Amino acid sequence: MVASDDARMDDVRAACWSALDDLRAASPDLLVVVGPGETTADEAGRAGSLAGYGLDVTVALPGAGEGRTMPLSLSVGAWLLQRDGWEGPVATATVAGDAGDGDGVELGRRLADRADRVALLVMADGSPLRADTTPDALRGRAERYDAALAAALRDGDPRGLLGLDADADAEAGSPGRQALRVLAGAADDGLFDAEVGYDAAPYGVGYLVGVWERHG
Repeated sequence: MVASDDARMDDVRAACWSALDDLRAASPDLLVVVGPGETTADEAGRAGSLAGYGLDVTVALPGAGEGRTMPLSLSVGAWLLQRDGWEGPVATATVAGDAGDGDGVELGRRLADRADRVALLVMADGSPLRADTTPDALRGRAERYDAALAAALRDGDPRGLLGLDADADAEAGSPGRQALRVLAGAADDGLFDAEVGYDAAPYGVGYLVGVWERHG
């Protein structure tokens, strides 16, 4: 994990806090934290830890108790919400990396049906192969993959997310494609105002922070 006082993270932190401000302003009936996990599940625990990744930090979502431990993706999302003081209704869901392409979409549709106004906090890295030490050809593929991902997010386009190529995703080493398919499934054919507040790879890993808000 990156040290909390690493100044290279200032911009991504600022983008995260801004996105959470937008999320809070939307006043969803239910917020679902979604990320990659070992299984595809509509509920994936409410407490976790970052200790295994170098930070002695435990995290918990409202209503946490006995049950499954959240994977890293959800634990980071829970840390953001915990730092932000989120107190609204919240749930969790995971999608497996080897899930079928329809599984994430179907999960997203189920999550969207859980309340009238559902918001998703999707935790999904871009490619981890963008460091200067990565061979040029491989880094180029990683950069092109992340650019396609960023374009789909900027356009507020669920079809763009569904169009991310599985082979390109595998070459880029990105673990987040399936979680983004959950977002696409929840978005369905809606129209969205979209903004990407951060798009860079300060540690050789593609980080993006974006917000979609449905019209109407």
